[in-house]
Amino acid sequence: MALIAVTLPDGAEIGLTPGGQNVLIALIVEEFCSRYTPGGMVLYLGDAGQGDPVDHLDVLEEYGVRIADHGKVPDVVVLLADRGWLVLVEAVTSHGPINPLRKADLAALFDGQLGLVYVTAFPDMPTFTRYSREIAWETDVWVAENPTHLIHYNGDRFLGPYG
Repeated sequence: MALIAVTLPDGAEIGLTPGGQNVLIALIVEEFCSRYTPGGMVLYLGDAGQGDPVDHLDVLEEYGVRIADHGKVPDVVVLLADRGWLVLVEAVTSHGPINPLRKADLAALFDGQLGLVYVTAFPDMPTFTRYSREIAWETDVWVAENPTHLIHYNGDRFLGPYG
């Protein structure tokens, strides 16, 4: 079976089973992470077809986070230790967007000493448009077909001029 080749930020190469959300997950790792989480460590990468090719969630124990149920973990988890952030990326094609309920579940699952950053990844704008009303406030959206931009769902974060 031909696998989707993915290069992690540390240079390691893995293969994901073809099809489904794995095309978007590969783009998250190679396009999103390279732009928005440089120097980050991918702690988890899910692949419904072959288990979890990257699973270093035990690293989070030193930050007070213990994961008992891997079934609730988002598709990609990236640690930015220098900032004290944990970036949780959900591929919309797997479980839908990070809506208010999913955000609350993730906050409880990853409760610890790290600041949580929530990102829903979409393959394209039509898919984003279909889910846009469900997305939780204080989260971010990344669209793979326009990888150099983020959409912020945060009420007063950008109130006022940008310059």
